[in-house]
Amino acid sequence: MPSEPALELDGVSVSYAGLRALHNVSMVVPQGAAVALLGANGAGKSTMLRTISGVIRAERGRIYVHGQRIEHRPAYRIARMGVVHVPEGRGVFPSLTVRENLLMATSAMSGALDPVEEGTALFPALGNRLAQVAGSLSGGEQQMLALARALMAKPKVLMVDEISMGLAPIIVGQLFETLRERVAAGISLLIVEQYVEAALGMADYGYVMDKGVIVDVGEPADLRRRGLVTAYLGGAA
Repeated sequence: MPSEPALELDGVSVSYAGLRALHNVSMVVPQGAAVALLGANGAGKSTMLRTISGVIRAERGRIYVHGQRIEHRPAYRIARMGVVHVPEGRGVFPSLTVRENLLMATSAMSGALDPVEEGTALFPALGNRLAQVAGSLSGGEQQMLALARALMAKPKVLMVDEISMGLAPIIVGQLFETLRERVAAGISLLIVEQYVEAALGMADYGYVMDKGVIVDVGEPADLRRRGLVTAYLGGAA
């Protein structure tokens, strides 16, 4: 019998100031799978992630996490259910040190694990930056720190929004390898990513959005064969 989806959206719509940002969006992220959400700038991808995490309230539709409806729950309750959102941009506390940023994850951790030890084990490069103010880190180091904090929360559903933006390819490769390892360990991943081929390369399924609407869904090979990258993303790779 198929397992219950980790995340499911059913007919979700969202409006800003009378303008429809999401229209009747339905999506499934299977348990333990990686799903890529693709689309041009302004397609509604970040809005979808913010709606799932409770930052934006859905106008209509239903959102389920492991079978439980969440669309009317506050963001902190959704986070406690294991939905962790790494937003677009540098998701760190810039005026705090790297050590202090890692210690901020303590409340979300279970057991006797040390957040500094676990964070630097995930990304050893952070070990040489513990006393440095996070806002002065390189872009790649800030993304490592943001992802380390998210992973230490032991998410059941991890949502990552454009983690590669502005980073060198070698850093992007390191971040993606960490995500692959976590999916292999059982995390369910929903990733919004500008590097389309990199996202499809690690995804089990892909959804393509255009102007707030899901225009296609399928396995990566199917999306490539139908030419969706060229049609809706201007040939991004």
